[in-house]
Amino acid sequence: MKKLILTALLSLSFTSVSVQARDDIGAYSIADTMALPVAQNKLGNDIAFYFGDQAYGEVEQNFGEFKTNKKTNAFNKTDEEACQWVFLSAMISLKQRAIKEGGNAVVNIKSNYKNNLTSSTETFQCGAGALIAGVALTGDVVKLKN
Repeated sequence: MKKLILTALLSLSFTSVSVQARDDIGAYSIADTMALPVAQNKLGNDIAFYFGDQAYGEVEQNFGEFKTNKKTNAFNKTDEEACQWVFLSAMISLKQRAIKEGGNAVVNIKSNYKNNLTSSTETFQCGAGALIAGVALTGDVVKLKN
């Protein structure tokens, strides 16, 4: 009986390791995520965001490039739900940095998941596993002329 229980526990531990090891990298819509009511509520209009090579106005002051790397609980969420949530967390971090530095925009925002820099005006990269999802972003905090 003890051998049966031990074998069952050992099998479960191998199964949980393989489930946790999933790390699917996907591309998700920036526009869809930014249009969510929670995103509009949390990000507001104080700081402007420009992704990839989107055009923006004349830079008055550049405060430098900043990075954010956020993780969230993905348990019992679809990959898209978890990725949208963690993307929002990363964007809030960039917003807070812009405010702290005295900027009014974050430009050249790129995905940097696992140090793989990806520039897009339409999508962001997110790694999603069974338990955790993650988004890493880089962007330049600037003050744009009004």
